[in-house]
Amino acid sequence: TSSRQFHSRPITISQPDMKIRLVPALEDNYMYLLVDEETRQCAAVDPVEPQKILDAIKEENCTLTTILTTHHHWDHANGNDKLVKLVPSQKIVVYGGDDRIPALNTKVGHGDQFKVGNLNVKCLFTPCHTTGHICYYVTSTSGEQPAVFTGDTLFVGGCGKFFEGTPDMMYSALVTILSKLPGNTRVFCGHEYTVNNLKYALHVEPENTTTKEKFTWAKEQRANNLPTIPSSIEEELKTNPFMRVDNSAVQKHCRTSEPVSTMGFLREEKNNFRG
Repeated sequence: TSSRQFHSRPITISQPDMKIRLVPALEDNYMYLLVDEETRQCAAVDPVEPQKILDAIKEENCTLTTILTTHHHWDHANGNDKLVKLVPSQKIVVYGGDDRIPALNTKVGHGDQFKVGNLNVKCLFTPCHTTGHICYYVTSTSGEQPAVFTGDTLFVGGCGKFFEGTPDMMYSALVTILSKLPGNTRVFCGHEYTVNNLKYALHVEPENTTTKEKFTWAKEQRANNLPTIPSSIEEELKTNPFMRVDNSAVQKHCRTSEPVSTMGFLREEKNNFRG
C-alpha cells in the first residue's frame, strides 16, 4: 500500500504470541490489528476505514473474528457495519460498552474477559470522554509484554476531552484503573496527538527532563512521518500530567493540592492551550 494514503508510516510490533499492526486512518486516527500468532485469529480495533484493515488482514494472512470498539464516536466506530458486511463468511463478534456503537452485538462492562485466539482480553470501563468508553487490556499466556488499547481516554502525553464526564471520572480512569496496569504495558491510543500533548506537559512541568527528552523524540518521529505510538504505562506515569495529578509539581502548577481539582484545572487549561 502506498504510504501516501496514511498520515504516518504503518508500523508493526511483533512478539512471539502477539502481533500488533498500527494502521493509520483519517487525518490523525489509529486503527489496530491485533493478531494471535498461534491461531492466526485477529481483532480489529476501531476500524473506521475497513478497506485498510482488510488489506492488513490479507498481508497477515489471518482470520478476523473480532471488532473491539473503544467508544461510539464516528471516527472510531463508523466502519463497523461496513467491515462486518465485507467479511460475510465470518461471524464477527463486535464488542463495546455503549449501545450507540454501530453493529454492536456483545456489550461489555468492567472486568469482562474474552479471547482473541489464545490472547486474553480484559475490558476496563473508563467513562468520561464518553459514558460507555472501554479500554482493552491484552495479555498472552507466556507472560510477554501486555498491551492496552485506550481509545480516547489515555493519549500519549494527554487524555481525551471530558465530553460526557467529570474530572473525578477521568481520575478514576487514568489513576485508579490504567496507572495500576504493569509498567511495561504498551499503550496504543486512538490519535496521533503526542507533540501537542507534550508541549502542554512541558508548560505544566518545565523542569521534567524525561518529558523534555520525549518531546524532542516525538518531534523527530513526526518529522520523519513516523508514529509516536506505542508508549508504555511507565512512560506515561513519568511524563503525562493527567496521570501525574498526585504529583506536587503538577498540583503546584494548578494552584491546588487535591488530585481531582488538579485534573479539572489541567483539562480546562489544555482545552484553551495554544503553546
